[in-house]
Amino acid sequence: MRGRRRRPGPCGRERGSGTVLVVGAIGLVIVLTTAGLHLGSAAAAAHRARAAADLSALAAAAAIQSGVVRPCARAAALAHRNAARLVRCTVVGGEIVELRVSARTALSWPGVPTTATASARAGPAAASPVGR
Repeated sequence: MRGRRRRPGPCGRERGSGTVLVVGAIGLVIVLTTAGLHLGSAAAAAHRARAAADLSALAAAAAIQSGVVRPCARAAALAHRNAARLVRCTVVGGEIVELRVSARTALSWPGVPTTATASARAGPAAASPVGR
């Protein structure tokens, strides 16, 4: 047995290649998880912005109907309570409110937008120029 040399089998040359594959698979899982978290954060911010815009526009329109002098201030307060910021608010024709709201995403990544924006319009149906 002394003079006998052991020949490398088919697995002898590939020793350690499984480790490289596992490390690559783990890296891929980490990248995909991070991308999924960012996508979920963006979707949540978009939903939050849409909800805040709709509620703020309805609150401002109701304030106009109630005779409140500053309906956009009420819209800004409601947007703030919904974790958003009122970007623009306009009263059209004394009855219709048009506004834009933005909400920040929970996660940020370089080169990816960190805010979601949404617009809304509210007022009496008879005053809407769209239906005419």
